[in-house]
Amino acid sequence: MTNFLVKLFIKNSENTSDPEVREKYGTLSGGVGIALNLILAGAKFIIGTFVAHSIAISADALNNFSDAASSLLTVIGFRIAGKEADPEHPFGHGRFEYITALAVGVLVELMGFELVRSSVDKIRSPEPVSFSYAAAVVLLLSIGGKIWLALFNRKLGKKINSPAMSAVVADSISDSTATGVALIALIASEFTSANIDGWAGIIVAGFILYSGFGILKETVGILLGAPPEDELVKDVTRYILSHDKVMGIHDLVVHSYGANSIFASIHVEFSADDDMVLTHDLIDCMEQEILNNFGVHMTMHLDPLVFNDSRINELRAKTKSVIKDMDESFEFHDFRVVDGPTHTNLIFDLVIPHKYPKTPEEIKTEVMRKIKEVSETCFAVVTVEYNYVRK
Repeated sequence: MTNFLVKLFIKNSENTSDPEVREKYGTLSGGVGIALNLILAGAKFIIGTFVAHSIAISADALNNFSDAASSLLTVIGFRIAGKEADPEHPFGHGRFEYITALAVGVLVELMGFELVRSSVDKIRSPEPVSFSYAAAVVLLLSIGGKIWLALFNRKLGKKINSPAMSAVVADSISDSTATGVALIALIASEFTSANIDGWAGIIVAGFILYSGFGILKETVGILLGAPPEDELVKDVTRYILSHDKVMGIHDLVVHSYGANSIFASIHVEFSADDDMVLTHDLIDCMEQEILNNFGVHMTMHLDPLVFNDSRINELRAKTKSVIKDMDESFEFHDFRVVDGPTHTNLIFDLVIPHKYPKTPEEIKTEVMRKIKEVSETCFAVVTVEYNYVRK
């Protein structure tokens, strides 16, 4: 069914890097979500209000209405995200898709809190629930429909790597579980006089709140600057290091302005003996190849390093030994030696893990002390930093 709908409504569906194609994926996802959720909401509202008199079913209907509104937000978000870059937004509008996912999360949370309030009122003033086969069938169909919607959006989301569709998937799975709770409460009303409808409404609200929290957590993480995907990091670094002239890389920084708008920078180490004009030409070619192969707008910084000086090599080896004795996870780069009339400065950057038990200042002081122990005439000039990718 998913492939049929994609072929029916999206031309050139495989060209997912095209903003227009991506927008059509979002429109398809939102349109299907709006139609399905409005049908389910209407059916549940009638059953819950006039047939079964169940707060859990009515709450689930309200949740479907909110899902229809969320799907509408998804359509609007993809339309805005597909706009081309302009002077006010030189990196494009791709991040509006993240804002859409954030809005969906907020809407889900508000609905959850409202359902908690309604359910508490039902617990305080219980009303008998009337079992109905029609109601049970509607809830079963709703569970099946929501599971299909989750699979549908999961497949579309994988095709275009969409956080907004991931939010819809999480919400749909939560909805199917919540509807299952409402169904259990309805069936229980047939076999027991205990009125658990209000408590079932609380459980339904709990699932909705949990789903909303997950959406907000993931989306806020992206907006704050989550690290790039491990696969992208591996592909880019593997490609750069495949060139014989490259001696090493460090300081990879990736910024995402949407799924198809990724900008990055990296420091690439070459021998200082290489022809800098030819090296610069190589860098230009690599930047273009990375854009063509991985869709990343890469800026490379050339770091010329001295490797044919035995004294510098010896000092580099001693510095590495000091750093690794402190912690095997430490890394260093941009190593330079600057001689003066009375002492020698060993200048380098030291990369430490996040949440390390010692502060950068404490580590810096310790490195300077240990370098001094190795040689009285050597001083460490250290810049302590963290990695911008997962390690």
